[in-house]
Amino acid sequence: MIASEVRALFAVAARPEVVSLAGGMPNVSALPLETVSAVTADLVLREGAVALQYGSAQGVASLRESICDVMALEGIAARPDDVVVTSGSQQALDLVARIFLDPGDTVVTEAPTYVTAINTFAAYQARIAHVPMDGEGVIPEALSAVLARLRAEGRAPKLFYTVPTFQNPAGVTLSAARRPRVLDVCRRAGVLVLEDNPYGLLRYDGEPVRALRADAARGHDVVYLGSFSKTFAPGLRVGWALAPAAVRDKLVLAAESAILSQSPFTQLAVDRYLRTQPWQDQIKAFREMYRERRDAMLDALAAYMPLGVTWTAPAGGFFVWATLPEGLDAKAMLPRAVAARVAYVPGTGFFADGGGRAHMRLSFCYPPPERIREGVRRLGDVIAEETRLRDVCGAAAGAGRSAGP
Repeated sequence: MIASEVRALFAVAARPEVVSLAGGMPNVSALPLETVSAVTADLVLREGAVALQYGSAQGVASLRESICDVMALEGIAARPDDVVVTSGSQQALDLVARIFLDPGDTVVTEAPTYVTAINTFAAYQARIAHVPMDGEGVIPEALSAVLARLRAEGRAPKLFYTVPTFQNPAGVTLSAARRPRVLDVCRRAGVLVLEDNPYGLLRYDGEPVRALRADAARGHDVVYLGSFSKTFAPGLRVGWALAPAAVRDKLVLAAESAILSQSPFTQLAVDRYLRTQPWQDQIKAFREMYRERRDAMLDALAAYMPLGVTWTAPAGGFFVWATLPEGLDAKAMLPRAVAARVAYVPGTGFFADGGGRAHMRLSFCYPPPERIREGVRRLGDVIAEETRLRDVCGAAAGAGRSAGP
């Protein structure tokens, strides 16, 4: 097991004088806390004997029905029996890895990819093979080439792990034209797709993007992971996996051995909220709040970043992926940024092969717009100084050479 570079930053980023553009913490300030309090209080009064008791490892049946309604917004037609409720989608990811991976197995992921997925696969002693992305997401031809190479090497991969919508960390979305091609590549190679989609409902304009799982042949090719952490509250730790029956049964067994059962209280609280409150209006409020923060970051980047810095422009989610000028190293630069009272996550945390030194993940979900602008201004000054040192002294005396993505 290895430490997360994001978690390692939390202590520094929590200092009040530091503007944290690092952690992807949802901003729960837009939640109607009085309503949430009333829902949970009524739950205890009316169903406390059930809510505070042991429960099923698969999850509360009524919540699984509600989860199917949520997934329908992304085009997924699902049965409650095929849903397994988990302690956030992170536990679902861990359970899938536990079921499928033996030491030495290979998992294919996007490059870059979710940092804790790297750590999860590493904990089960799996090897990771990366596939490059561009502005339209993972490149199908590159995915096909990687799968073919691995098979030729006798390393047929078990899984293709992807965050196709508002990706963490890059913020890009797999284009509609590429989605069926990615599914077809994996189907032909006999590789299960593990679709992680915590941000799917946080699209700033238009309807939610159609999930990969919605178009998978009979649903047998994709295990879908979802979460209420981004659209309700992360502290409740309620997520889920939608899986084919054979995989679902193994997930339930794995969950039983890991935690015996999920919390009935948090599940019933989420279910009551979904059934009694205008939750789609609440998600709309979240989208508007995050859109304002996204716009503040993009405007500040355009105003304060030196020449040579580039970045993505996400259509939803929480993150911008920035690329530094040649010769700068985001990981080596981080202590100087913290000294300037701004924090970010170096790109190295999102690669399993040592890449990403020229990149950084910038999160806009938590700070208010004025703090985002100030943080980007501080970061721009740091990058400008690093660029000046590179030009005067050479890259070795500055932040070091970039290893590339």
